[in-house]
Amino acid sequence: MNERSFIVPLSMPTKRSEPQLDRRAQILDAAMICFAECGFHQTSMHDISAKAGISVGLIYRYFKNKEEVIAALAAEHKKDIAQLFERAGEAPTLLAAMEVLFTSHCCKNSPQILSAFVVDLFAEASRNPRVAKVVRGVMRAKAEGVAALIARSPEAKRSAHGLAPQEIAEMIFAVNDGTMLRSVLGPANMSANQQRERQLNVARNLWGLLFDRTSHANGHR
Repeated sequence: MNERSFIVPLSMPTKRSEPQLDRRAQILDAAMICFAECGFHQTSMHDISAKAGISVGLIYRYFKNKEEVIAALAAEHKKDIAQLFERAGEAPTLLAAMEVLFTSHCCKNSPQILSAFVVDLFAEASRNPRVAKVVRGVMRAKAEGVAALIARSPEAKRSAHGLAPQEIAEMIFAVNDGTMLRSVLGPANMSANQQRERQLNVARNLWGLLFDRTSHANGHR
């Protein structure tokens, strides 16, 4: 899931604010790549500045430390989650919605970079309470969104061996996060489309175990 979604209306950007927003996004994109390639602890603010092609002093104008960078990445991810659930909510079936969720990270230019970043972020959260708080907030938003999709879906009424929507969502994320972790060690030359097909197969296999097969007869795309 892709794994970069609560949108706050912004005023019309001024000539001054547009470059500031672009610079901030540039820093966050560089930080994600650095964290994915080298890990959170091994990455310095100088590394991020070098990757972004800007001075380290400029980075400190936006972020005091790496934890603030992580918090900003999580906030951007929450915005992506909101947009992702909007797309999933428009899907014709619950299976189609789940496929949107399972393959969202494959829409990025470098899905392995995103997967590696998520794996390192989970590892950092296991030993850093402040990062753990941020990660839990993202996880809660995603789980609640999926459970809400399931709860209002007709397919769920025929499904899942009596499991509650929250229990199904937990299982979905356990499998999704596991496949993302495994993709980090997958073939280096696997394209985004190949990764998407792999994730689709995982989603459909899980669906076959959880739901009545007749509930997804028209769900494949």
